Amino acid sequence: MSQPFTPRGYQSLAIRYLMEHERCNLWADMGLGKTVSSLTMLDNLALWEDPFPALVLGPLRVARGVWTRETRKWAHLKGLKIAAAVGSVNDRRAALRSGADIITTNHENIPWMIDNCYNKGKAWPFRTVISDESTRLKGFRLRNGGQRAAKLGRVAFHPRMRRWVNLTGLAAPNGLLDLWGQQWFVDGGHRLGLNFTNFKERWFRPHPDGQSAWIPLPFAEAQIHAALADCTLAIRAKDWFNVAEPIVQDVYVDMPTAARRAYKEMQTKLFTQLKGIDFEAFSSAAKSQKCLQLASGALYHNAEEDAPPLADKPFTVVHDEKLDALQSIVEETAGAPLVVAYWFKSDLKRLKERFKQARELRTMQDEDDWNAGKIEMLLLHPKSAGHGLDLQFGGHRIVYFSQDWDLELYAQVLERIGPVRQLQAGFDRPVFVYHLVARGTLDEVVIDRRISKRAVADCLRDAMLAA
Repeated sequence: MSQPFTPRGYQSLAIRYLMEHERCNLWADMGLGKTVSSLTMLDNLALWEDPFPALVLGPLRVARGVWTRETRKWAHLKGLKIAAAVGSVNDRRAALRSGADIITTNHENIPWMIDNCYNKGKAWPFRTVISDESTRLKGFRLRNGGQRAAKLGRVAFHPRMRRWVNLTGLAAPNGLLDLWGQQWFVDGGHRLGLNFTNFKERWFRPHPDGQSAWIPLPFAEAQIHAALADCTLAIRAKDWFNVAEPIVQDVYVDMPTAARRAYKEMQTKLFTQLKGIDFEAFSSAAKSQKCLQLASGALYHNAEEDAPPLADKPFTVVHDEKLDALQSIVEETAGAPLVVAYWFKSDLKRLKERFKQARELRTMQDEDDWNAGKIEMLLLHPKSAGHGLDLQFGGHRIVYFSQDWDLELYAQVLERIGPVRQLQAGFDRPVFVYHLVARGTLDEVVIDRRISKRAVADCLRDAMLAA
């Protein structure tokens, strides 16, 4: 059911800025409402100009559902029609033929989209392009560079297209060199140089070792920021929130049909079958754990009588929705260091397989390397986050991949890099907490208990009554 939208101060600022600037950047920390602000901008503009059809480019998970869910969430956006051009060629073509106001697609489909909407004598149809996670365009070059961005460059300044918006949380995660490719799509090189070589030679110099990346000159940052000031709005969470409190965001995922069916069977019958394997729970506690496993994406097989007690238990993968959601967080935060708390060993194995940059916290060396900035993603089990573990120097973002009833262990993880430790370490920065939540599962109940502090038994009873 949709709800009324009352924009917060920073969202009102963003909406107004996007409306007043036809080609611009919005750099806002994750969770500050870039999507709803952009949709509201389009909806408002329709009163006196036609910004449609609009094309939204983003990571697959974002293109597939995030923008659509935002229109369903807010009452004022119910008139906007969105179609996702993802999946099979037939599905993508159907989306383009749907007459939707907004077409969303993932970055991998950019070449296909350009070929089908512009080549072969076709007129470019879109009046607005919104690049959600514009850091994907950082590799654009007038010559060479990535194929996707190069294809997109062919239509970036098409006469029909009036508006271009770059959305991201961190525009330059690896340094100022990341900015040129993104900014070119806003102004064609007007502010930072007509080509990448000009940009580098003006504000950078080769590293003395002759091998590493170019390094910025002392005045580079101030001059580049000044050059972008008239087309860029940056919104930082710490300017709007009390940094003494963590900024918490629940990131919802929807389980596929087969996983949803298995979850319902386990919840009501204490039994389900997946891929020819029987899964059974023999008590309420066991059912609770199996439901949480299903929500996270993998279900342990029932223990065999002769299985070694400490052996890794076999499991069946049910869905990858949380892995995809975490991938979106990695992309939206532009590779900023993340602590990822997991509960099940099946989570750990799947996380390592998907994210090659991840390292499990096991030794003091792992802790030291994290705090030295040498680890992009630290995988941590709550039981390993005991007293004496200091992680605040390596980052200020935590993702709870899977949920569990133990409030003390949850708080223990948060305390390792939490606001108090950040302030004690001299950092004036907010702590971001992301909960990956499978919609309509015990994940939601666990988080509700975290807030209400109700007993586990009461929460489980209410969940069963609602099943």
